[in-house]
Amino acid sequence: MKIYTRTGDEGMTALYGGERVPKDARRVEAYGTVDEANALLGVVRTHLDDLSVFDGLLSGLQSALFDVGADLATPESRYRANIVPLGAADVAGLERVIDRLEADLPPLHAFILPGGHPAAASLHHARTVVRRAERRVVELSHFEEANPQVAAYLNRLSDLLFVLARAVNAAAGVRDPQWQARKTASD
Repeated sequence: MKIYTRTGDEGMTALYGGERVPKDARRVEAYGTVDEANALLGVVRTHLDDLSVFDGLLSGLQSALFDVGADLATPESRYRANIVPLGAADVAGLERVIDRLEADLPPLHAFILPGGHPAAASLHHARTVVRRAERRVVELSHFEEANPQVAAYLNRLSDLLFVLARAVNAAAGVRDPQWQARKTASD
């Protein structure tokens, strides 16, 4: 099978099920941003080095993001037997992972900045892309049908990536960089 099909050369692409839409359609923008986040998780995995304890979780998240993309690429009215839409249980699963990771972290007493270990910095980058994907899904839902659990899942995933960045820094023995407020003229 060839990687190129030439079917997109005119600015159109196919949704799951064959419907052709413009490549800049809201639905395509939403699942394309999810794909971007998935690629960033792949970058994170290349930075893990001695922190391979997190690799299984990240691998699972990457697979889940493929499911998110499939959900977004398939309008709800066209679900087929091989597309399983995201549900509340998927969101709850992320919450359980967040709770488990947070239990081993010191409480936050200040805002933190993206950074620290390279894998943690990349997790923060992925988190911001997931937030953008969430915004794209919300926008999509104003104009077309979209599974509401996808936005909830992406919201919770961005929370998980924040906590995971902190966990990576902790496991690497690196402090989370803290935000320092600007000093006023009187200070």
